[in-house]
Amino acid sequence: MSKSEQFSGRVADAPSDNFVYRLLPRAAWPYAQLARWDRPIGWQLLMWPCFWSAALAANAAEEMGVFSPGLFLFHLVLFFIGAVAMRGAGCTYNDLIDHEIDMEVARTRSRPLPSGRVSRFEAKVFLALQALAGLLVLLQFNGFAIGLGILSLATVAIYPFAKRFTDWPQFFLGLAFSWGALMGWAATFGTVSWAAIWLYAGAVAWTIGYDTIYAHQDKEDDELIGVRSTARLFGEDTKAWLFGLYGLALLLLLFAFIAGSAGVLAYLGLAAAAVMFAWQILVLDIGNADQCLKLFKFNTRVGATIFIGLCLSALL
Repeated sequence: MSKSEQFSGRVADAPSDNFVYRLLPRAAWPYAQLARWDRPIGWQLLMWPCFWSAALAANAAEEMGVFSPGLFLFHLVLFFIGAVAMRGAGCTYNDLIDHEIDMEVARTRSRPLPSGRVSRFEAKVFLALQALAGLLVLLQFNGFAIGLGILSLATVAIYPFAKRFTDWPQFFLGLAFSWGALMGWAATFGTVSWAAIWLYAGAVAWTIGYDTIYAHQDKEDDELIGVRSTARLFGEDTKAWLFGLYGLALLLLLFAFIAGSAGVLAYLGLAAAAVMFAWQILVLDIGNADQCLKLFKFNTRVGATIFIGLCLSALL
């Protein structure tokens, strides 16, 4: 097999050595690409606010003497499966909405829909199957959490259109991607509190920051076809905006930790995240698309650091 044959069927901006291409049959590749299984960073970034919320709720439950390690672990498993399923469904929905736009952008032209490797009907069926998997996960929670999860669909539905009517589509992404910050608390206590609300707001600010970095990869193409983004809006002032957004995220997460009775180790994790934010801003070169992608992906380590701090705080 020639090198061109070996790497045909890939998406231009996806890693060619991902497990998708080593373990799945070739016929399944386009569907895996629709769900972005070949790019796990998306479901990871969707998952971390869920994990934060569950771990913060565990801290509060520990303070009240009602912490259940078994329930905590069960919730983490559900949030992991739900994040993979719903991120895949969201990406498939987004690709259906952005079909024509993706045909005009070099980085996205090789995706399954614009390249013709999947029909719109096939994509819709796959979307329904992923949404069903997400629903089955949601039904494992209490009634309040189920209702809250259904409400999140409104933010998911709006996001793909946001780039057409506002310079802040990253804000709408934040509303959708951060919803899990409410869900972990709701799954544990059957309600939301200020701790969950502060956590949600902090996750939104974080999402706007990291997705602005991501959007700098496409700003030239976006300008040509009229797609709006915070990367285009901030321009050369991006570092200053990131300082404000990441700083706001840290402040709001601090409020959440205080309201949620987080322990000392949680604050140490937040301090480590602050250093990681500062490093991103310091080294960022908005003209270097490869570096922007790497810094965007680095944010899963930020999410993991905050979660580990909260988790150790609850368990120890």
